[in-house]
Amino acid sequence: MSQLTLLSTAGVTSRVDLAPASALTRPSGPLTSRVAYAAAHVVPHVHADNTPGRPAQIDWESTLAYRHHLYSWGLGVADAMDTAQRNMGLDAAATRELIQRSAAEANRVGGALVVGVNTDHVEDEVISLDKVIDAYKEQLFHAEDAGAGAVLMASRHLAKAAQSADDYRRVYDEVLAVAGSPVILHWLGTAFDPQLAGYFGSDDWRVASDTLLAIIRANPQAVSGVKMSLLNADSEIAVRGQLPEFARMLTGDDFHYVSLIEGDEQGHSDALLGAFAALGPHASAAIQALDAGDVEAYRSILGPTEELSRQIFAAPTFYYKTGVAFMSWLNGHQAAFQMVGGLHGARSLPHLSRIVELANACGALEQPELAQQRWHGMLNLNGVEA
Repeated sequence: MSQLTLLSTAGVTSRVDLAPASALTRPSGPLTSRVAYAAAHVVPHVHADNTPGRPAQIDWESTLAYRHHLYSWGLGVADAMDTAQRNMGLDAAATRELIQRSAAEANRVGGALVVGVNTDHVEDEVISLDKVIDAYKEQLFHAEDAGAGAVLMASRHLAKAAQSADDYRRVYDEVLAVAGSPVILHWLGTAFDPQLAGYFGSDDWRVASDTLLAIIRANPQAVSGVKMSLLNADSEIAVRGQLPEFARMLTGDDFHYVSLIEGDEQGHSDALLGAFAALGPHASAAIQALDAGDVEAYRSILGPTEELSRQIFAAPTFYYKTGVAFMSWLNGHQAAFQMVGGLHGARSLPHLSRIVELANACGALEQPELAQQRWHGMLNLNGVEA
């Protein structure tokens, strides 16, 4: 039997049997029991100057093909968000083009798409609240003109400018007042971006959630839901239980998504997850099981993936994008393990080895022999005999 070579943090190699890919089936129709978006990454040209500080040069064919892969499994796509390396290699011009191209492709094939709306095209680090509002509106109008739904992302500019919860309410109320269709709000925690400390006016999620809920309740015509990415299941469940009927909770918790999506007698979360970009077939098959009323099958399919997701999103969590792109490469969705901004170098070989080990264990290597060949080639290139 073929084996995978693994590398420990002590530099010691070991071997495990290469497991087959999980036998999963694409859905014959739309997923119905849960809404599920995968936050997709971008693929750069291999020949580009993919080094820190250089403008992103995107391989559009491979990038859009990955979105087709996710659509083929019945998942929606959340684009131009954190997973696409916003603020970590994806510059403003590339972000605008990504939104335009992704929206055009989604509209062509009938795929569900939402895209990130932020203020990050403004180069000044500190701006006034009025300029924050204008920057949000500029990106919102661009997304709507492209034909995409919007996710109103957390803004570093707003985190710096806001002096109180009232400032957050003012900014969101004014931006939501001009939204052409309901948007998803996004609460991103400091594990993903330390510059967002105190967002919604407090470091205490209980206090901050009061501000978030007040914004949602004040804008029933403009908010369709909220994505919470605090990596804290208790906070998500608490906020979920207080949402008005018109707003859904979309989990962004890549540590606890199995139980949050399953839910309980009080309700469940839908999903907008970077993890689902790496685990699209498993996410789809698990939701198909829920569609069929088979909770045990759901747990058996998705449960084993959570340890893999926790490794991908291990601290420092904001480098999780490296694991998503690494899985894409292992599974044959891109020609090289390259990322804009040089981020393919953000994780160590032992960290990546653990991803390989866990992906193999849960059947997430879609083409096991190809993954083995690529991983062993990477080890050999780095002086580790595989």
